Amino acid sequence: MLNRSHLGVKSLVFFLVATVTACEGDYTPKPRGYFRIQFPEKGYKQYKSACNFSFNYPTYALIEPDTSAQAKPCWMDVAFPAFNARLHLSYYPVRSNEVFNELTEDARTFAFKHTVKATAIDEALISYPDKKVHGVFYTIEGNTASAMQFFLTDSSENYLRGALYFNEKPRLDSIQPVLKFLKDDLHVMIESTEWK
Repeated sequence: MLNRSHLGVKSLVFFLVATVTACEGDYTPKPRGYFRIQFPEKGYKQYKSACNFSFNYPTYALIEPDTSAQAKPCWMDVAFPAFNARLHLSYYPVRSNEVFNELTEDARTFAFKHTVKATAIDEALISYPDKKVHGVFYTIEGNTASAMQFFLTDSSENYLRGALYFNEKPRLDSIQPVLKFLKDDLHVMIESTEWK
C-alpha cells in the first residue's frame, strides 16, 4: 500500500517529466501579421473640370484641390481614404520644346530620386496615338516613399504628372496588395485620359 507522500512525489515527477518532454519540439514564433484589407468593388466615374484634361477615376476616391503654397491651377490630389494614399496630379501647359524637355527630365529626376531605397525602377512607355496621349509609367520597387509615378503629354500643349504616396512609413510587404489594387486604377485613369 502506498502512502500519501509517495503519491505526491510520483505526481511531482510525472509533472516534471511531462513539462520537460513537452518543450523539446521546435518552436517558431508567428511572424507579425497585418490587418486583412477589404477592397471595394471596382467602379469609375469621369473627372471633368475647367482643366484641359479629363479622365476616369475610382468611385471610392475623392478629387481634392492641391492647397500647398506652390500649387498651380489644375494641381490636385486623387485621395484614397480607405488606403491612406494620395495620387498627386500636376498639370502644366506646354508652350515650347524647352519647357517640354524640362518637364520630362523633371519627371525622370523625381522618379529616380528614390534610387537610394529602391530595389528596382521599371519604366513602361505609354502610347495612345489616337488620343495623342503618350508618356512613361515608373514602377518603383522597395520601401520607397512613392511606388508609382507617371507623366502624360501630347508633346505640344499638355503635360500631366502623377505620383502615388502613402501617408505612412513605407513597408512594401504590408502595402503590396494595396499597390496592386491601385495600380489597376492608375492604368484605367491613364487609358481614359483625354485632352480638351
